[in-house]
Amino acid sequence: MANINLTAAVRSNLSALQGTATLMAKTQDRLSTGNKVNSALDNPTNFFTAASLNSRSNDLNNLMDSMANGVKTIEAANNGLTSITKNLESMQSTLRQARQDKSFLTASYTLASPPPAATVSSSFTLAGGSLGTATVLTGKAVMTQATAIAAGGIALADNGKQLKISDGVTTTSDITLATGDTAQMIADKINAAASSADAKVSASVDAAGKLAIANTTSTGTPTAVTITEGTTTGGAATIGASVASFAAKTTDEMVNTINDTVALQGKVRASNDNGKLRLENDSTQKLTVTGGTYMTGQGSIGGNTVRSDLATQFNQLRDQLDKLSDDASFNGINLLRGDKLKITFNETGTSSIDISTKGQKAVNSSNLKVTTTLAAKDLDSDDQIDGYIAQIGTALTSVRSQASSFGSNLSIVQNRQDFTKSMTNTLETGAGNLTLADMNQEAANMLALQTRQSLAQSTLSMANQADQGVLQLLR
Repeated sequence: MANINLTAAVRSNLSALQGTATLMAKTQDRLSTGNKVNSALDNPTNFFTAASLNSRSNDLNNLMDSMANGVKTIEAANNGLTSITKNLESMQSTLRQARQDKSFLTASYTLASPPPAATVSSSFTLAGGSLGTATVLTGKAVMTQATAIAAGGIALADNGKQLKISDGVTTTSDITLATGDTAQMIADKINAAASSADAKVSASVDAAGKLAIANTTSTGTPTAVTITEGTTTGGAATIGASVASFAAKTTDEMVNTINDTVALQGKVRASNDNGKLRLENDSTQKLTVTGGTYMTGQGSIGGNTVRSDLATQFNQLRDQLDKLSDDASFNGINLLRGDKLKITFNETGTSSIDISTKGQKAVNSSNLKVTTTLAAKDLDSDDQIDGYIAQIGTALTSVRSQASSFGSNLSIVQNRQDFTKSMTNTLETGAGNLTLADMNQEAANMLALQTRQSLAQSTLSMANQADQGVLQLLR
């Protein structure tokens, strides 16, 4: 090629064609790749800047997958909490139903009149369920004044005579009598003093107008009621002695004795059924009544089966609570079992969030302080049921608080998802601005280069015509 000599015109046209071909090749490369910067040789600054932006965008895109899994994990935990809340509400409803149910069974018994000598130690027992065994005395110690109090009242040697009465355990304070006190007035004063001292003494006036005093002790053997002179001395009192005889309690007295016995309150209720002693079994357990010769028709009173069945239903719901907690997992992570979820928000790991339950404690019946197993007898007492209802209420508050916490965490993660999507778009757009070709411009360039190439080829042809003229002369 070096030995071939070209004319200046041909060489100039050839050079123009070569330049045009180079530009066309470059433009074709941009059109095929869509990039104006395909390597560091094209534009080092733009190439490496775009590479850095794309690298960060890819890192953030990888984190988006982790965020998406995190969102689903939180949603799974929230699904579990929603179901647990409904389960707790059902448990609470079950307890309220038990609280409202009063379908207690009753039985009536006819009381006998045993001999006075045997009555003081005679008793009947109530046994069963949470009650255990309770003994109720059927006899009372009674003292009747030897002489009736005159219609004009008690006559004392001096006004202000004082007496004290003891049930064998507790002694009243001084009871001050006054000249002219009737039997009923004295009975009222004795009852007031006995009530104030919590002495088991009751005073009344019998049909003959005599003052009758009884020991009302319901358990143990009642002792004699003792009347002694008070702190102020004076003339002789017209009443005073120890109880010397005993009698059987009437139906009304037995009703009061049973209802006043602390061990029976909330478990057995008594009432007067047309002269018979009616007993109501206020529990879920069978109540056995044994009364010796004091009553007839002895036997047992069945328990409340409605409350017993509701206790079983409560236990089934409680069991489901723990199963719901165990099943609320996603991709091997269960926040309700106390697992910890960490979600990273940026490529350097400096921005992240740790999600777990409060104290990383499992959401189950134990940590919610819900009774593990409810026995039928636990529903005997309304007060105890109220305690269980309050217990479930506290558990509901805890679950709702945890659901609110997860909701806040979910909002944070979703917000970061939106931010990361926008940030990725910004980075990719920035990288594209540095490297992407303007396809319209490159197409116009290609058309111009094709036109220029056509013109250069025509010009080269014209330059060659001079040499062809010489050739014609030689012919």
